[in-house]
Amino acid sequence: MPSACGNVSLLQPPVALQRPRIPTLLSAFLTLLNDRLSESIFLPLLPFLLADFSSSGSTVGLLSGTYALSQFAVAPLIGALSDRFGRKPVISICVGGSVVGMGLFAITLTVPWQQIWPGAAAAGVPLALLFTARIIDGISGGTAATATAVLADVTTPENRAKAFGLIGVAFGLGFALGPGLGGVLGEMNRILPAWGATGFAVVNLVMVSLLLPETHPLEARKPLPRKRALNPVSLLQRVFARPDVRRLALAFFGFFMAFNGFTTVLVLYLRNAFNWTEGMAGAAFALVGVIAMVVQGGLIGPLVKRFGELRLTLAGLGLLSVGCLMVPLATEETSMPVIYSAVALLALGTGLVTPCLRALVSKRLTRDGQGAALGGLQGLQSLGTFLGASAAGFSYDHLGQTSPFWIGALVLFGVAGLVAGAPRSARVETRI
Repeated sequence: MPSACGNVSLLQPPVALQRPRIPTLLSAFLTLLNDRLSESIFLPLLPFLLADFSSSGSTVGLLSGTYALSQFAVAPLIGALSDRFGRKPVISICVGGSVVGMGLFAITLTVPWQQIWPGAAAAGVPLALLFTARIIDGISGGTAATATAVLADVTTPENRAKAFGLIGVAFGLGFALGPGLGGVLGEMNRILPAWGATGFAVVNLVMVSLLLPETHPLEARKPLPRKRALNPVSLLQRVFARPDVRRLALAFFGFFMAFNGFTTVLVLYLRNAFNWTEGMAGAAFALVGVIAMVVQGGLIGPLVKRFGELRLTLAGLGLLSVGCLMVPLATEETSMPVIYSAVALLALGTGLVTPCLRALVSKRLTRDGQGAALGGLQGLQSLGTFLGASAAGFSYDHLGQTSPFWIGALVLFGVAGLVAGAPRSARVETRI
């Protein structure tokens, strides 16, 4: 991303780079939306899609978390490559990788393995291909950072925040549309969502190839950094080396570990305990996306002004804990009202916690430390997603079907303790 301390031309992109404004913004928006859809569309479907190959909660958790782990591993490299070689070639290659990953996932589910190779499932071939597809798609999912850099390239500093609003809209829309669309298409044909996601990735690739100009001028290109700077683990080490944000960073990690843990096994639990269908599970996740989008898109500003980030973070964690505890209390007769009420609380909670906890960390940093620390938070989110999903799947198999929800609530209580016990200077409320 261009430096604010360098040449003046880096603060305001050349006129030639600003002319194709609408195609550029549209290409960036579609790339961000594709990044979110390729993950969210499978949230209500994985247990159903894996039914022919495995009924294990551990398999569901690992496959769900593989995408996030792959993103975590390559995100620093993809950002550095876009600074060195330009935005368009990196985005084009990554979106092309998404097409390959989604296509492989769809083909693997479509192949009649029992007919052409009866022993394939027992040998683990379909599962290996599905994991490979998610790894490819996760590696290609590093486009989010590059698409964000495109928005920074084509906007002036005073208009940058408005342009960055597209990021929240794309991610919120992707999380709202993905599960609902996956559920509806899955009711028609279980494999249809995979082909739909592949088709959207193809459209994204065509749009990027035809409409996206190069927004990163040659004079702003940077050499590739040292290998240490591209190591995602070293980025996390730098975050935890800062005593001013260590406690809140650990809370951030614990939150995403808990939230993505119990949401990963939620559909598997609903399917096995209450015979929920793809459409019913998709509607529940779509409700989460819509509520979270409304909270983060329209309500969070006035709420922060009134109550401050600390109180909202603790309130959100309380809502999440209650919603988490409601799930194992549902019975077959009360599953619909109880589960939908629970996911509504989960949506409200995550809509409050995610932006407010980031803000609490950001307020502890100087201007020079913002980029590295906030990049480290993104890494913590991806790593927490993988570990949470994997641990929840293991717990589901070995400790009982409801265990991930009880454990998730306990972790959230611990996160609340970390936030509430943060140093006093970290709890200065924002009143803007």
